[in-house]
Amino acid sequence: MYRFSTYKQQYKANLKLALPVVMTQLGQILVQVADNVMVGRYGGDDPTPLAATSFGGSVFFILFIAGVGIALGLTPLIGELYAQGDRHKSSQYLQNGVMFYTLLGFLVCGLQLAVIPLMYHMGQPVEVVDMAIPYYKLLAYSMPFIMLFFTFKQFLEGVGNTRVEMVVVILCNLMNVGLNWIFIYGHLGFEELGATGAGLGTLGSRIAMPIMIIGYFYKKQKYRAYLQGFSPRNYSVKTIRTLLRMGLPISLQMFLEASAFVGTSIMMGWLSKTAISANQIAMTLGNCAFMIVTSIGAATTIRISHCYGARSLKELTLAAKASYHLVIAWNLFAAITFISLCNVIPTFFTTNAEVIDLASKLILLIAVYQLADGIQNVSVGILRGIQDVKIIMPIAFLSYIVFNLPVGYLLGFTLGMGAQGLILGFTVGLTTAAVLLIVRYRRDIRRWKAGIR
Repeated sequence: MYRFSTYKQQYKANLKLALPVVMTQLGQILVQVADNVMVGRYGGDDPTPLAATSFGGSVFFILFIAGVGIALGLTPLIGELYAQGDRHKSSQYLQNGVMFYTLLGFLVCGLQLAVIPLMYHMGQPVEVVDMAIPYYKLLAYSMPFIMLFFTFKQFLEGVGNTRVEMVVVILCNLMNVGLNWIFIYGHLGFEELGATGAGLGTLGSRIAMPIMIIGYFYKKQKYRAYLQGFSPRNYSVKTIRTLLRMGLPISLQMFLEASAFVGTSIMMGWLSKTAISANQIAMTLGNCAFMIVTSIGAATTIRISHCYGARSLKELTLAAKASYHLVIAWNLFAAITFISLCNVIPTFFTTNAEVIDLASKLILLIAVYQLADGIQNVSVGILRGIQDVKIIMPIAFLSYIVFNLPVGYLLGFTLGMGAQGLILGFTVGLTTAAVLLIVRYRRDIRRWKAGIR
């Protein structure tokens, strides 16, 4: 039987970690929102600029999320060591992470640039691709800086400090809006660059992010100590293998989930520019809700990793249940909000009547899968915290590649439902993931109680 008093302290502990991450995640997604809103306004009745940033951002996102996903593996490792008081090993992971993740950022950047010729073969209007490429290139150039920032961000999350990343992201997001204003519209004597200006603003803000967070590390003695004796000679193949063992399954899971969203965005381009723009508006809104969900999931990973390190099963199960309660409450609120404001929200992005009408319909459908999205994300957070990450990749493959995309295609094209059918595919994929991940978590708890590790 549910009693609020049982979970009160758990809610407080989870929210204390989650709220700064919420601001961080919203700050990151607001970079894309700022690009879309400002470019959409720049384009007016012409949907091409908004479609270009939508397409460029979608293609960029696939490899971006794969790279960032590998860095997320650092948090549960640091969380366990933090609970055990092992500062030496934590320092090894951080220093190796700085070298490895930054090099990975350059590799991802190179792969993203290599993809450019393929963008003309994804079924998009030529004028959209032409405008998207300069924007996309600038996003690709930001990858090494993103990976360096995420190294320190994930370390801080592991030790339970989520406020610093929040401050850095908010400041850089404000910088991004300011740079957009200058470069998109051509203020302060600069040339009017439109969609390319949005990419330039995003690159500038992402360069600033690692500079700020590294500055904080060197300012604080307790964190500066983790970088003491930093040298490429400290590179350890064993440590890198551990980082990959944790990070690669997370990366693949996120890559597969992102592929479903990006694949859907590409299929929207097979319909029309109106469908691309409407989908971008709906997905931008959905991403705002999703980033709060991922914040709760990130806080869950931190709490669970600390409980796992302390080998406290009772505290772990309470923290996990509290996270489920929080995410269900949030997603119900988000769904109700989407349904209530579906006709109003699109008007903030564009003045095109056709785009507004279709976007309002897609927002209603996004409301349908909110609950499943929240549950699957928290479940992933729990499994990361207890370092049971190998299973999440095959579950993601089954949910998003086997079910989500084919069902979306069937409804959207074969049955003629268009953009609405493509969005309905997510309901099937996310529900499948939610059910399978909960089953895995419950299996892990039963094994722990039985003494099987």
